[in-house]
Amino acid sequence: MKPTLALLAALLLSPAIAASAQDDNLTKVLAQMDASSATFQDLQADIVVDNYTAVVQDHETQKGIIAFRRVGASMEMAMVLDKGQQGERDILYKNGELAFYQPAAKQETIVAAGANRAEYDSLLATGFGASGKDLAAAWTIAFQGMETIDGVQTAKLDLVSKQENIRNNFSHIAIWVDLARDISLKVVMLQPSGDSRTAAYTSIRYNKHPASGLFTLKVPGGTQIQRR
Repeated sequence: MKPTLALLAALLLSPAIAASAQDDNLTKVLAQMDASSATFQDLQADIVVDNYTAVVQDHETQKGIIAFRRVGASMEMAMVLDKGQQGERDILYKNGELAFYQPAAKQETIVAAGANRAEYDSLLATGFGASGKDLAAAWTIAFQGMETIDGVQTAKLDLVSKQENIRNNFSHIAIWVDLARDISLKVVMLQPSGDSRTAAYTSIRYNKHPASGLFTLKVPGGTQIQRR
């Protein structure tokens, strides 16, 4: 009887112990992000993006550069991608506007965040300078262990947005965070359709102050501009 009771107790208590350990680990990870976020100013990195379309099981890969910088309480982002199925694209988020420029099509599309600016800023900063407190306020977080990427120890976090608008577009987001710098080395964005976007960041220049020209779209005359 005693061994049976001991086994029953183990079966009942083990999940609680495991959950408690997970909570403790997540608390430590978020505390490290709090400390590191205070020193984050900017970064520039090479980026490889894999866009997966589930219905046709197709992968499209693009390469380019990306840069982030903190301006006051906001984050700005600039990205230049080479040609893929979607064509070469320059992307800029600044002053509450997301702009896409497609040189081949001679078209620029500008989307104003408007009342959703807080959601845009939250999504943009996720894994790039956001404090642990900010992350916990915007996302339901599951700690999924430590993984090494390019020789760097990272914390893998699974995120589910607390905002319905974001959940409608991304059911989950996984980030692999270098806790010493509060930056992600890998991000996977999963859509309800099964489509996904995986971004890997290398050759990271942390707090090296990217050229200010990166944060200005160079759009020549004659470009068609659409606003949404």
